[in-house]
Amino acid sequence: MCGISGFLDPDGGNSPDELRSVAMRMADTLRHRGPNDAGAWADPEAGIAIAMRRLAILDLSPAGHQPMESSSGRYVIVYNGEIYNYPDLRNELFSKDPPYPFRGTSDTEVILAAFERWGLEPSLQRFNGMFAFAVWDRSERTLTLARDRFGEKPLYYARLGRRFVFGSELKALRAHPAFLPEIDLSSVALFLRYSCIPAPHSIHRNVAKLPPATLLKVSTANLDSTPSSYWSFHDLVRNAGSDPLHDNEQEAVEQLDNLLRDAVRIRMRSDVPLGAFLSGGIDSSAVVSLMQTQSSSRVRTFSIGNHDRELNEAGEASSVASHLGTDHTELYVNSEQAIDIIPSLPRIYDEPFGDCSQIPTILVSRLARQHVTVSLSGDGGDELFGGYTRHIWAGTLHGRLNRWPPMFRSIAAKGIQTLAAATWDSIYRACQPITPVGWRQRMPGYKLHKLASILESPDVHTLYEKLAAHWLDSAEILSQPTQLRPLNSHPGFSHAAEEMMYLDTVGYLPDDILVKLDRATMSVGLEGRVPMLDPRVATFAWRLPLHMRIRDRQGKWILRQLLYRYVPREIVDRPKSGFGVPIAAWLRGPLRDWAESLLDERRLRQDGYFRAESVRKMWREHLSRKTTWEYHLWDILMFQTWLDESRAPLDVSAFRNSATAALETA
Repeated sequence: MCGISGFLDPDGGNSPDELRSVAMRMADTLRHRGPNDAGAWADPEAGIAIAMRRLAILDLSPAGHQPMESSSGRYVIVYNGEIYNYPDLRNELFSKDPPYPFRGTSDTEVILAAFERWGLEPSLQRFNGMFAFAVWDRSERTLTLARDRFGEKPLYYARLGRRFVFGSELKALRAHPAFLPEIDLSSVALFLRYSCIPAPHSIHRNVAKLPPATLLKVSTANLDSTPSSYWSFHDLVRNAGSDPLHDNEQEAVEQLDNLLRDAVRIRMRSDVPLGAFLSGGIDSSAVVSLMQTQSSSRVRTFSIGNHDRELNEAGEASSVASHLGTDHTELYVNSEQAIDIIPSLPRIYDEPFGDCSQIPTILVSRLARQHVTVSLSGDGGDELFGGYTRHIWAGTLHGRLNRWPPMFRSIAAKGIQTLAAATWDSIYRACQPITPVGWRQRMPGYKLHKLASILESPDVHTLYEKLAAHWLDSAEILSQPTQLRPLNSHPGFSHAAEEMMYLDTVGYLPDDILVKLDRATMSVGLEGRVPMLDPRVATFAWRLPLHMRIRDRQGKWILRQLLYRYVPREIVDRPKSGFGVPIAAWLRGPLRDWAESLLDERRLRQDGYFRAESVRKMWREHLSRKTTWEYHLWDILMFQTWLDESRAPLDVSAFRNSATAALETA
């Protein structure tokens, strides 16, 4: 795993040393992503310079050093990620006549060998892995950026006049002397809606994220080309639907066991210590079960807990670990640890990022890094196998909405909104002893108010937009409202749940879940791997009939059947509490002074991004418990604290020092 950076400056006329110096300055902001090695390469005739910081996972010898040249010298690459099927590709390339002259055992060299033998885009079709890379083709004088199918690894780029720059994180682009940041107001509106900024947008007007499963080619003659897809999740879904699985349920569970087992196996390849995150939920428990069955020693597992019973999964994780016999470590989060994390969030995430589970994700990454350098996770299972509440209730909700007259829905919505969310929470707590286990929910008041907002949805896409959004109308809070276009969708889904799973996989997963995992793990030099996102597993999931994913108002049916082979039902059959922290209580308690300073009315007016009177009203209502605004306030607080960080002068040495401190702490 690495951090990569570089630029193409055809008119620069700089010396090799000057080019390498700028590229390394950019890469040094990414030291946390690659603490083990560094390197830069430049061609002054073309004006190209690329650099990297390396976290050594495979081939720890100097033969794995980057930037790396192919055997013919045609290609030069900087690469972040892992190609899990590289041994098979290596054997195939070595068996060809003539065999490729491998010098080491890294997957980076296999990528270059594949480019030499098959070409760039055909090679991408063969890769099973997570990656973001930049490769310079000396023959065609083109720079190509590419990103993996699901967007596990990040890649930003920008055109700065006649210069093209790129990097794993925004901070690398900020380190280029020509970079002039300008906040994109439409991205602020997107952030408020989704708590993250979806690709290809970034917080800066002149910077884009390369979308998943795309490549971008630029040359000294043309810096203005556009990204093109080399793979399509929609095509996977369409093709899987035309070839549905006809196996019986037992055969389907067996097939999933075999596929996921192999996906886990190839992600356990490592020349450094390896472990797994274990929340006690279905997904991570399934991954750890399959790890332990294939390991000759006890797998290292790590979990985070807190003292809020509604949000704590540490006890369940411990039960799973005990049953499987893993070497388990857990850490309970307290408010002091959260406060210690918060100042580093803007530097870790580089953009406003409002998913408050970023805090336990960072903490569990730090915990794991004390013992291992690679950690597997269960991310992706919810999106592929129907694990979110909106998937489970989508069909029922959409069908019932269509049967209700618009006037009735409007009256019902106003009736729900008559009581504050906090009042609904109190009613729920009073009724909880008689509430069936399968109906129990976190934050019922918030969800009821969300229900009120979606009662008038005319179609599934609008329904999804409202379910997924924090802010349904950013005009109520932004000082300069921006009109947003809805997310792209694709027609042809036979069920509302399938459309929502699709939209989550192409949006929420890469823009929120995988961003959270990548930045948290990489902030301490830990590599996170995601077996659920093996393309073979994804294809299998979409070949399944819907009733093998969602059944009896419960998601991930087939994953549960797989897990029951390894863990007793009574340990894992329970309501999902999530991987969260009690932000609402913390904002009223230990985080109150910090929040108050960021939400100061004079400051809000001076910054000019939010309506100060609207923000202050929300803050007063939250403090008085009239309404629980924790998620909305957290979005604003994350923007405000990011704004402070963005205004500070970039100090590359500070990134080096903070990365060193984080790694030493871990």
